[in-house]
Amino acid sequence: MIYQRMIDNALWGFVQPKGGWQHYATLMRAAEDRAQQLQDASNELLLTEFGPESTSRTKFQADRAASTVTDPVTELVNSPIADMFSNGETDESALVPVFDRRSFVDDICFGGSTFDDCLVTLDRLLSRFEECRISVSFTKSIFVQSRVDFLSHEVSREGIRADPKKLTAITELSFPTSKKGMQSFLGALNYYSRFIQDYAVYGATLYQLKDADFGIEGELTTARRCFETLKQKVADAPILRHFDRTKEVHVTLFANEWALSTTLMQEHEGILHPVRFSGRVLKDAEMNYHPAEKEVLALLLLLKQCYTQLAGRTLHVYTRFSTLDWIHRSKSLFGRAIPFSALLSPWHLKVQRVSEKDTAFA
Repeated sequence: MIYQRMIDNALWGFVQPKGGWQHYATLMRAAEDRAQQLQDASNELLLTEFGPESTSRTKFQADRAASTVTDPVTELVNSPIADMFSNGETDESALVPVFDRRSFVDDICFGGSTFDDCLVTLDRLLSRFEECRISVSFTKSIFVQSRVDFLSHEVSREGIRADPKKLTAITELSFPTSKKGMQSFLGALNYYSRFIQDYAVYGATLYQLKDADFGIEGELTTARRCFETLKQKVADAPILRHFDRTKEVHVTLFANEWALSTTLMQEHEGILHPVRFSGRVLKDAEMNYHPAEKEVLALLLLLKQCYTQLAGRTLHVYTRFSTLDWIHRSKSLFGRAIPFSALLSPWHLKVQRVSEKDTAFA
């Protein structure tokens, strides 16, 4: 099991310096040695000018020395050879191939099917830390665990699940009596939305509530039903399986008048298990789209969020409409189908039409 949270839509991408990490590490060590030599020379000059009794410099003297001598380490970091950051989407060929991830938060959890696999991964990780000059707190590190608590998640060999204690606290909440209370509920639930299938479909109704809806004349029947449904889905939140690059990928799509939803799945023991749920509320203009076009938007959302896992793979897509297959294959398109086709062109899709009753939401 390898679980690392990717920063979606990062403004900065971490790429490999020109010449490789080994070459850059050699240059950095040389720059540090040079900086130390300059510091020693500066101290000797200070003793020469002001005598042995002088132990400090004025701010003017320090600023003057800093302006006349360039720090070798700063010069190397700012040089083109050490261009380790790039605006927007980085060049895929320059990305450092560590766990197929682009960038990370400061907590890392990894594992393997065997103990030897864990050791190999740990060796690769520590080697990369050494090359990147990243320090790790040994006292805060945990090794050889069958189950760990990681970023409010419980990670095990079976998969990733939300913290049961926090989910229990959410399910015990009563229906809010104000808009602010509803926003607090949705805010607490939003972090665990990846474990809730069709979260956006049910949550959209609650997001649209106004202060007047909580008054005496307010109609909250639909909102209460969605609220209870979400709490039940929280209680039944499944374990999300770890993504397996050796298994085929299956995707189900759903969209209604105000939201879209998609599920990424892989087969384990003859059963399709969820790997990730995603979805969002439709924009005002998108609400006028045909349901088939909304399902295309749902697919594009998943492809964007799971790009590093899905790039270059064959996707088995299940949809209620044959429009998706037509957009992906046809060469005579018009209207909104043209940009949809352009965005889907790099992907290898096997589209299968299913009936309404076979969709997960139905």
